[in-house]
Amino acid sequence: MSLRKRITRSTPVREALGFLLAGYLGLVRRTSRFVMEPADAYDRIGPLMPVIAAMWHGQHFMVHFAKRPEDPAASLVSRSGDGELNAVVLRRLGIRAIRGSGARGRRQRERGGAMALRGMLRALADGEMVVMTADIPKISRVCGTGVVALAQRSGRPIVPVAVVTSRRIDVQSWDRASIGLPFGRGAIVLGDPIFVPREADAAALEAARQAVEQSLDAVHARAYERVGSRDPGAAVRQ
Repeated sequence: MSLRKRITRSTPVREALGFLLAGYLGLVRRTSRFVMEPADAYDRIGPLMPVIAAMWHGQHFMVHFAKRPEDPAASLVSRSGDGELNAVVLRRLGIRAIRGSGARGRRQRERGGAMALRGMLRALADGEMVVMTADIPKISRVCGTGVVALAQRSGRPIVPVAVVTSRRIDVQSWDRASIGLPFGRGAIVLGDPIFVPREADAAALEAARQAVEQSLDAVHARAYERVGSRDPGAAVRQ
């Protein structure tokens, strides 16, 4: 491991970086003029709590802006080194981290996928909203089966979420991560809740997966439209 990685992965450095990043995100939130769509989203979604808030990869820096202060929340965070830093930031923002990540085949166990699923089920049962990315790492904008399986097993609805700011940095990464800048306009767009019946068969689960994918594309397109931009991640689906 390089010296840089050893330094950035040390606990004191992570804590300091997490404190600074959380403070910066708070500055973006306070200095940006956000609109909510639909305007009555909280009135509609509130009675359904706890819900599964689904996002595309690259939104993890911004999506917490959509959470109401009174809603307890937990977020799925990978076990990677970057995930360690994300967990610190989330803690500073009042969101509990559940460690693990999506994977396929035999890699699911080594990435803690089964343990993470149990943790998310417990969180929902305890009244915590769960926030998770719908797409599998390195396969941007293609919804995986994890979020659908969680909805089926928990009985809680999936709510697609997009948060966009007019002033931002769009990272040229596989997921087109977006980091907001202060003193701009912002849009928080929520899709209609998607329920997955416990008795859903393979065809119904695939239909739900496609519905989540289409809704996430739609809320992102709308959020970027509200701030006068085009979604830079729209063309990266593999």
